[in-house]
Amino acid sequence: MAPDEFAPLNTGRDQRPVRVKVWDPVVRIFHWCLVGMFTFSFLTGDEWKAAHVLSGYIILGIISVRVLWGIVGSEHARFANFIYAPHVVARFLFDTARLRAKRYLGHNPAGGAMVIALLSMVTCIGLTGYMMTTDVFWGMEWVEDVHKTLVYLTIALVCLHVVGVILASLEHRENLVISMITGWKRRN
Repeated sequence: MAPDEFAPLNTGRDQRPVRVKVWDPVVRIFHWCLVGMFTFSFLTGDEWKAAHVLSGYIILGIISVRVLWGIVGSEHARFANFIYAPHVVARFLFDTARLRAKRYLGHNPAGGAMVIALLSMVTCIGLTGYMMTTDVFWGMEWVEDVHKTLVYLTIALVCLHVVGVILASLEHRENLVISMITGWKRRN
């Protein structure tokens, strides 16, 4: 008799994919706080100035935490784990369009590029917002125009991000939104 003859019969019903913790609490809390605060800032822009300014400062604060965490944080939080060369990002996008993209446990190359783009854009929004509160730039239309343009460009990036999350979730048969809530993803 072979040694595994007495092993229970594997019908596949009881087997679940091995899950692994990918997104630590700092990454998840940052992500959802940024979603909430950006939405709040957008909705209060011209209507509730004091709250809008305060939310901008909060956003700059949480981005500072995320940047620090991108340097010293957990494996999948570190920028070094998900910043890829432009040709790698382009190849990934090409493969994604053909629904043949490699699955990544952490951020894929397009997701990593989007993280950097969104962090940069939202930081510039916060900085131009701050500039509008200073004596030097008070009332300068170009600063407000840049601020508003960056907001709408960021909304376009957010829409691309959401489409990318949906596409990757469908392509790889995993709910990336749930994984950004729980922190867990399947290993394979």
